[in-house]
Amino acid sequence: MSLKINIEKEIKQAMLAKDKDRLRALRAIKSLIMLEETKGSGEKGLSEAEEIQLLTKAAKQRKDSIEIFEKQGRKDLAALEDSELQVIQEFLPRQLTEAELEAELKVIIAETGAEGPKDMGKVMGVATKKLAGKADGKVISRKVKEMLN
Repeated sequence: MSLKINIEKEIKQAMLAKDKDRLRALRAIKSLIMLEETKGSGEKGLSEAEEIQLLTKAAKQRKDSIEIFEKQGRKDLAALEDSELQVIQEFLPRQLTEAELEAELKVIIAETGAEGPKDMGKVMGVATKKLAGKADGKVISRKVKEMLN
């Protein structure tokens, strides 16, 4: 089932449950999807990879906003962003644990033949494509740097 159809179904359920916070987050996701679809060249819908990329970007924006609001002492706004983040994460693939990420990166390092910090670019190129949506880019970068040193 496409993400758009799934979101529309969830919107109906949130309306019936009168869950305003969830409804706001779901409408924001639907809006992102519709905006992205209108950018396309007449294609029907988004691919699964594009949907994951879109949701990952939205989640990252929410995390950044939460961080900023907490620095400014705006707990109310941080809580709103956090509730939206929780809804967005429901539709993202499960995030890899530290051990799973390390195992995946060991395989990628072996495939690319990376030997030291100078090969970080090679590893990151493959890792970001292979682990898209499963791990945050900053976490991948930190772990690769750690493993190559």
